[in-house]
Amino acid sequence: MPSVVPDSLPWDDFVPRPVAVVGDVMLDRYWFGKVERISPEAPVPVVQVHREEARPGGAANVAVNVCALGAVARLLAAVGEDEAAQRLAILLQGSGVEADLQRDPTLTTTVKLRVIGHQQQLLRMDFEARLAARAATALLARADGLLRGCGALLLSDYGKGSLMAVGEWIRLGRARGLPVLVDPKGRDYTPYRGATLLTPNRSEFLAVVGPWQDEADFVARGQRLRQSLELEALLVTRGEEGMSLFTASGVTHHPARAREVFDVTGAGDTVIATLATALAAAWPLERAVDLANRAAGIVVGKLGAATVTVDELRAACVTAE
Repeated sequence: MPSVVPDSLPWDDFVPRPVAVVGDVMLDRYWFGKVERISPEAPVPVVQVHREEARPGGAANVAVNVCALGAVARLLAAVGEDEAAQRLAILLQGSGVEADLQRDPTLTTTVKLRVIGHQQQLLRMDFEARLAARAATALLARADGLLRGCGALLLSDYGKGSLMAVGEWIRLGRARGLPVLVDPKGRDYTPYRGATLLTPNRSEFLAVVGPWQDEADFVARGQRLRQSLELEALLVTRGEEGMSLFTASGVTHHPARAREVFDVTGAGDTVIATLATALAAAWPLERAVDLANRAAGIVVGKLGAATVTVDELRAACVTAE
């Protein structure tokens, strides 16, 4: 499989158009503290919490990543009528995201609470409820306004129900001539048929195509999946092994660029957000993938679901080249 080591990136033509983001949003809460004793009630550590933090998660984190790269992010999602939704709206506004959060009193806004002791995650608690079909259909009714003037459509599926009609979203985006990028979920990818690009990670890809014997078998399975789903491209992110891009022209490999891996949380969000932003700027796919690979190398060196800025990417490109 050929590896890609591209020339310097032409930043002068990095002028992205707005990116539409649709999917499952959530609020990531972090409780930071110290562990100095074991509970007398049960053999579990007692965390003395001294700091709390909240960040946009899921599709909301994808939208924040798009904004960090200097593009306009238009986010459409369903949330509950609760405190978590209000906090999420405030955080998104502060990040510059144009968020259209559809409030539904029957919903519980998804919250992931992580308890961190001495920079190590000790526990995660999830609060969530799957979206009703009518709420997912209601999101489709806002598609015309969302997609108008956009350069790409990004669908971020976390399996919470916002993209039950994902096939219709793909059809609407392609009908407008937009690249449609999907961060997939689950073991059945047939609902994503006809998208421009899918971005599964290694474990997600393995769950769909099964284990491979060697690199040649990996390539064959990837191309079969791409062809069966009628995709223009399939990008498999492989952690320390980099990224592999499957297209009708063949397969290319982008080696990992991370100098130090601190936290892989949200790295997939950064990858697909960077890809969508670059494609919205009319960059060729290979160049967009290289930029996303560089962004992934930066974001895994940060704690939690973080973002990468254009300035950080420029500096990384100068260092690498």
